[in-house]
Amino acid sequence: MSTTTAPAVPTSADVRAAAERIAPYARRTPVIRTELDGRPLTLKLEHLQRTGSFKLRGALNALLGGEPADRVITASGGNHGLGVATAARILGVRATVYVPETVPAAKAELLAATGAQIIRAGERYAVAAEAALARAESDGARYLHAYDDALVVAGQGTIGLEIDADAPECDAIVVAVGGGGLAAGVRLGAEGRRVVAVEPEGCQSMHAAMAAGHPVQTPVDSVASSALGASILGRVPFEVLRADPVTTALVSDAEIISAQTLLWEEFRIAAEPAAAVPFAAWLAGRVPGDHPCLVVCGANASWRLAD
Repeated sequence: MSTTTAPAVPTSADVRAAAERIAPYARRTPVIRTELDGRPLTLKLEHLQRTGSFKLRGALNALLGGEPADRVITASGGNHGLGVATAARILGVRATVYVPETVPAAKAELLAATGAQIIRAGERYAVAAEAALARAESDGARYLHAYDDALVVAGQGTIGLEIDADAPECDAIVVAVGGGGLAAGVRLGAEGRRVVAVEPEGCQSMHAAMAAGHPVQTPVDSVASSALGASILGRVPFEVLRADPVTTALVSDAEIISAQTLLWEEFRIAAEPAAAVPFAAWLAGRVPGDHPCLVVCGANASWRLAD
């Protein structure tokens, strides 16, 4: 089995097809309507997805809708690897996941429990990705990119479809950005809605790509970089977001940490730093609209109680 070639750009129809494919396996996560300081707010609780992250959606759609394979190789900062390993286990496919040496302990433990082969390579996601792709090409296995894959992007877009159906009153959907797969998918799945894509100040792959007119290498330095640490926006997400732009915002690490703490204190939501990024932007007044829906995208952090 050869590795997949560069994918085509997905469409809204691809997102709808993805929703049908993954429905037997992925959870339809709830939304909660609340308010804070008198401001209405809806939260899409995607951290309650199987594997604790939205990444399972894209992995399932890629394995169900792509070229049949008995083995898949991927690279991940943690959450995509969990999605691929879990989807592979569900579908009877062998999985190998390359992770950087800096992968958080909580994600490493969860990955080990999936039964997939786990290989550490380099200090950054980009290095692990290079090693994974080389291994896939050498072994003739299928390589599944974390975000630069049309089927993966379409799978993530099923979140937008669910928000459209379950929270029609919301006037914006707010997501965190790493490599761009979630933002591009939601842009396709929530046609006609305002989408706000938020990045940490230390990980600006989307801002840099839009400014340059094409994806470019960027520094990676943020408390949320284990999940949002892509050094370059994916080509597939770039094409989607260039054709149908989103509103953008930046947040500092201090704002992310404060938002993560407040999510727990106010709502008892144990979000990882990346999942607090949309909330950080909303708290800072950088989200337009009167009633947004914030996607809480993951919960794979260490939450051990202190003595």
